[in-house]
Amino acid sequence: MPPGDDQEKTEEPTPKKIEDAREKGNVPKSMDTAGFVALLVGLVTLFFMLPYFGQKFIGIYQYVLALIGTELSVRTVANILGYIVFEMMLVVIPLAAIIMIAGVMGNVMQFGFLFTTEPLTPDISKIDPIKGMGRLFSLKKLVETIKIVLKVGAVFGVAFIFFLRFVVELPHTVFFTMFDQLLWLKEKIMILAAVMLFVFLIIAIIDLFITRYNYFNDLKMSKQEVKDEYKQMDGDPQVKGRIRQLQREAAKKRMMQNVPAADVIITNPTHYAVALRYDKEKEDAPVVLAKGIDFMALQIKKIGLENGVEIVENPPLARELYRLCDIDRQIPSELFKAVAEVLSFVYTANKQKFAKKLQQ
Repeated sequence: MPPGDDQEKTEEPTPKKIEDAREKGNVPKSMDTAGFVALLVGLVTLFFMLPYFGQKFIGIYQYVLALIGTELSVRTVANILGYIVFEMMLVVIPLAAIIMIAGVMGNVMQFGFLFTTEPLTPDISKIDPIKGMGRLFSLKKLVETIKIVLKVGAVFGVAFIFFLRFVVELPHTVFFTMFDQLLWLKEKIMILAAVMLFVFLIIAIIDLFITRYNYFNDLKMSKQEVKDEYKQMDGDPQVKGRIRQLQREAAKKRMMQNVPAADVIITNPTHYAVALRYDKEKEDAPVVLAKGIDFMALQIKKIGLENGVEIVENPPLARELYRLCDIDRQIPSELFKAVAEVLSFVYTANKQKFAKKLQQ
């Protein structure tokens, strides 16, 4: 294999590479998708808030109408402007706030919630005029420009086609009443809005797929980078410690799940607890299902009591079992006799529960 082949970006990005990019604010963000969500929510909000907007505009009109004949002064003009601005803010702010929230949600739906100040960190290389000119005339910028031209062309092209169809009908509206003309105009506006929304939806879907494809393609790694990353992760003490902690927690959870299947729990009585199971048909000797000291011992006993497992106090045997035995392993031969006596006592004391084992 040629030396340069190993450096080709042929491998899919690892979860760590994706997470590192995410921490730096590098995420697959489609502006068209976020824009479509904001536009859709904005139009729906506008539709439902039209009565509210109409009420506000009528209020402004009536206020101005009532001022006819009033002598104007600086104070009066200031009051009029203040009233109009305040009322317009009551119209604009709710709509703007909803559209802003929709824009944020459009981004969150793409890559989840993310807060990072990395993109705000000053980068001296970005103010280099030579590199800036290179970025300005790069292939990436050319592709972005072509995409914008195609999107604008598609939107205006579809809008123009429908507009021409409406223009053909326009002469017939001359014979309509004013009310019918308004209804005709409303119908055409709604048709045009629906068509435009559909076009924007198609563009947003295409842009979303292209954005995600380019994002993961840019994050691709060479074979050597993947090897180096795994070496780094394997040698990181924190990572190894975390892995060991997760393994211990998984083993502890599995061990506790096995306690209800035990035949007996031998205790110290409080500091040690060892759960044993013996299936003569499958095992040559009793098997340790769980063991623990102090708090863990109390937990084993608690689960055993909840599931009706017999608990026998035998401090010397409990300590020896804990010291010599491993989880999911058979007990050593030197403990056969002592454990056999305990199991015999348990089976005899609970004849109904262990009837099958007594028959064996």
